[in-house]
Amino acid sequence: MPDNRISALTPSDLPRCAELEAQMFAGDSPWPLAGFVAELRADHNQYFAARADDGTLVGYAGVSVLGRVGDRECEVHTIAVDPEYQGHGYGRDLLAALLDVADREDAAVFLEVRTDNATAIALYERNGFTVAGTRRNYYQPSGADAYTMVRPPAGEQPAKEDHS
Repeated sequence: MPDNRISALTPSDLPRCAELEAQMFAGDSPWPLAGFVAELRADHNQYFAARADDGTLVGYAGVSVLGRVGDRECEVHTIAVDPEYQGHGYGRDLLAALLDVADREDAAVFLEVRTDNATAIALYERNGFTVAGTRRNYYQPSGADAYTMVRPPAGEQPAKEDHS
């Protein structure tokens, strides 16, 4: 991961996560601080922080590792980047950290994304995700729909072409 921009999320990061969450997801039941605390404490979750050059937390992401060893699945819980820092690769780097977790487990990865979030959908598609279905009225209280997207386990993905 470039320039150590991505690291483990720590308890001291959580108030900033809740602040960003309230700003970015105000219309769709943003997670409160207590929600972040519970997520970070859960043994099956791994959360990451994205930091600007000055150390400011500008994004966060989390994934659950579920199932028995040898038969794992991963579920992306969240990826969020401060709007002022979007378009600078933080989301891509956070997703890479989550996919590294899944690849170590050779696990399929599932996520939900708003159907109107073309930027995120394009990022996920570039990383091997495909739409598996639509969840109507998934986000509340806005009623926005979500696509369920899935990426196969690393061992089932097509080989990447070498363009060197």
